[in-house]
Amino acid sequence: MNKILLAFSGGLDTSFCLPYLIHEKGMEVHTILVNTGGFSPDELESIAIRAKQLGSTSHLNHDSTQTFYQKGIRYLLFGNILRNDTYPLSVSAERIFQALAVVAHARAIGASAIAHGSTGAGNDQVRFDLVCNVFSSDLELITPIRALQITRQEEIDFLKKHGFDFSWEKSKYSINQGLWGTSVGGVETLKGSGILPEEAWPHQVEKEGKEVISIGFEKGEPVTLNGVAMNPVEVIREVNRLGHAYGIGRDIHVGDTIIGIKGRVGFEAPAALILIKAHHLLEKHVLTKWQQYWKKQLGEWYGLLLHEAQYLEPVMRNIERFMDDTQERVTGTVEVELRPYHFSILACDSLYDLMNSKFGEYGEMNKGFTGVDVQGFTRILGNQMKIYHSIKDE
Repeated sequence: MNKILLAFSGGLDTSFCLPYLIHEKGMEVHTILVNTGGFSPDELESIAIRAKQLGSTSHLNHDSTQTFYQKGIRYLLFGNILRNDTYPLSVSAERIFQALAVVAHARAIGASAIAHGSTGAGNDQVRFDLVCNVFSSDLELITPIRALQITRQEEIDFLKKHGFDFSWEKSKYSINQGLWGTSVGGVETLKGSGILPEEAWPHQVEKEGKEVISIGFEKGEPVTLNGVAMNPVEVIREVNRLGHAYGIGRDIHVGDTIIGIKGRVGFEAPAALILIKAHHLLEKHVLTKWQQYWKKQLGEWYGLLLHEAQYLEPVMRNIERFMDDTQERVTGTVEVELRPYHFSILACDSLYDLMNSKFGEYGEMNKGFTGVDVQGFTRILGNQMKIYHSIKDE
């Protein structure tokens, strides 16, 4: 059997893989694009056409956007997860869900092999390989770019040789787009001193001035925008649209890769950054000190494990159950101000706000206990310190 399923994005790497597998390996190639929210209908149609032009026997555009939200983004939001306090795991979080859909489709069409276009220098190869090893170890795994160690120019030359002279002006930058954000990699991100030029960013600033939006949360999930009810995916799309117009959400992430080297990448993620910060403010008002503390610890672990391709580890389901439980009272509305290249979280309102004036107002009036109570409490609180400092060093 030589039927193979190629995970296909329509970019240079996977466009090379398709005719390579046909002409050099003699395989019957089928393709799948797993959309996690980063492609428009027009883009999906163009990619399907390109797959057929390159020789795909069949092509499927599979939509995993809702799955990605329900099983991935929701917990990145609940955990307020920013890797290295910067990156919202925009693209890295998608890969496991894409790989799972690829394996399922490979089974459905009776493929004997799976292929992907990851290079040998990044994290994605590990994420795709791991899912394939867990759920399809009986299928051959073929990775042409990694195996050949081929350059982008060599890929272009191969395509031209076989009659595919597509335009690759944008191939200077590696752009991966999804619902939770878009990554941008290029020669400038290969060293710490490089700065991405304005034209490298997928969206440019279109608006000036400022505007205030309100985001409504129910049990931790965004469900309204400016008072209009929407499902969470719709809220994310609309906040992305608003944020992109102001150039909000751009940053550079520097992190440790699964394979042990440092990685640097640019990203655009207005909705992810705005929603995480808005959600975090709401939690500060409605959760107790210790709920916030333990959520932060487990959120950090969840983000680390997800980044490190450990989504299938059972402990992830345990952490998800904890985070689900913490969101029972995370309901309210948050106001956010947008302006060019920047946003500010202004204020929030919630029925579960623990800043309850009947117990007092910080720095102004206390209604829950007396000054005498504080004197006794302070003596007990400082008792061990008092004992320690009363004993002189010999």
